[in-house]
Amino acid sequence: MRNVTETVKHLLIINGIFFLATITLGNQVYDWFALHYPENPKFEIWQPLTHMFMHGDVSHIFFNMFGLWMFGTPLEQMWGKQKFIFFYLSTGIGAAGLQLLLYYYQVDNVNIALTDYGLTAPQISSFYNTAELPTAAIDKIGEGNLSSAFNAFRSVMVGASGALYGVLVGFAMLFPNAQLMLLFPPIPVKAKFLVPILILADLFFGFSSYSIGPIAHFAHVGGAMTGLVMMWYWKKKDFNNNRWDL
Repeated sequence: MRNVTETVKHLLIINGIFFLATITLGNQVYDWFALHYPENPKFEIWQPLTHMFMHGDVSHIFFNMFGLWMFGTPLEQMWGKQKFIFFYLSTGIGAAGLQLLLYYYQVDNVNIALTDYGLTAPQISSFYNTAELPTAAIDKIGEGNLSSAFNAFRSVMVGASGALYGVLVGFAMLFPNAQLMLLFPPIPVKAKFLVPILILADLFFGFSSYSIGPIAHFAHVGGAMTGLVMMWYWKKKDFNNNRWDL
């Protein structure tokens, strides 16, 4: 069994402490440390960092921490703790950034439509508290658009999945031929094939209406994209530093 590295061990412990806090203290912990939409009154400046240590239930934290141990350990062994923690936190923040960008697009479009309809800023703010609007406004703007904006404004993002997707990208680029075992069906797949499939699946579910449960698919994509950019930059930098100019 692979030994856990120092930074990964500390991340596992911190995630466990946060999870125990949510069990003992309840929703107040989510109000403090989960990531809320920036215009939501519950938003705090530290939440883009702390949300990646929060989880919704036992299965959520178990699979994320299992993935962190499995794929994060070899990365830390190769990079060392400072480079690994910088990569991990950066991909987690990048994941949140892309998801928040999508939420901003949804909320801003509806705010513009509500303003054009004739609602004042306090009336628009009231909508995000009550979900109540004149029937004519709902018919004009569309119930689907309003629902997306309302849910985005009141969203509560938790989990290390975005950072984990960055770790998966890093693992696949460093160990492309490593055999990973799928759960359903139980067949081995090389990392260089499995990770792109996971990202494409998140893109599909993110753009479609087939998503199962409240999963922030674009946060997964954001973490993967951040990891890809960082890996590309580091590889390019290493190449430039090690090449011989003739």
